[in-house]
Amino acid sequence: MTELVAAAMAELARLWAGQTDAAHDIGHVRRVWAHCKAFMAEETGVDAEALHIAVIFHDAVNPPKDAPNRACAARLSAGVAGDWLAARGWPADRIASVTHAIEAHSFSAAIAPRTTLARILQDADRLEALGAIGLARMFAVSGAMGAALFHPDDPLALHRPLDDRAYGLDHLEVKLFAIVQTMQTPLGRAMAEERAEWMSSFRTRLLREIDGSGSQF
Repeated sequence: MTELVAAAMAELARLWAGQTDAAHDIGHVRRVWAHCKAFMAEETGVDAEALHIAVIFHDAVNPPKDAPNRACAARLSAGVAGDWLAARGWPADRIASVTHAIEAHSFSAAIAPRTTLARILQDADRLEALGAIGLARMFAVSGAMGAALFHPDDPLALHRPLDDRAYGLDHLEVKLFAIVQTMQTPLGRAMAEERAEWMSSFRTRLLREIDGSGSQF
């Protein structure tokens, strides 16, 4: 870990002091960086230090999912990163690469990544919404927002509109399965497809347990 990266992590810890969001913690940052390193191995010319800083600050401003300013979180986080780097004398072009990557990582911002660095960060962050960790984060967030695990009578929303604000399981169809089609890198797409398949299998098992067909009694 470089001195700059260590300082950035210390700044993130300061910004997140008192935060209780289980889906956005230091573990999330570390996993996103691990994904980025795997993706960088298949790319050339990536500014690894800039990418690491972008990873650290990508959720620096993290309002609750139902907060009025939630859609602006990536832009605000990019501003925090840009100001922090400017205070340390970074050149404008490197700062711009970091801030663009942070802004483009957001699903809700709908900003197309224009650089390899941005594509890598976007894929690395979106993998966190898939697979076992994706399910854990999904239910943690839905529980924090007061949502039920699933609709008791129609968990697949066959006869009702999907509503992931009310039922956590609905979020699979509302957003998470669609993430696979947004992946930017070949490795990211392959990993996303495998994780989405696992999530679908989990849902199938969950439905069996809900209706009692998996019971041994």
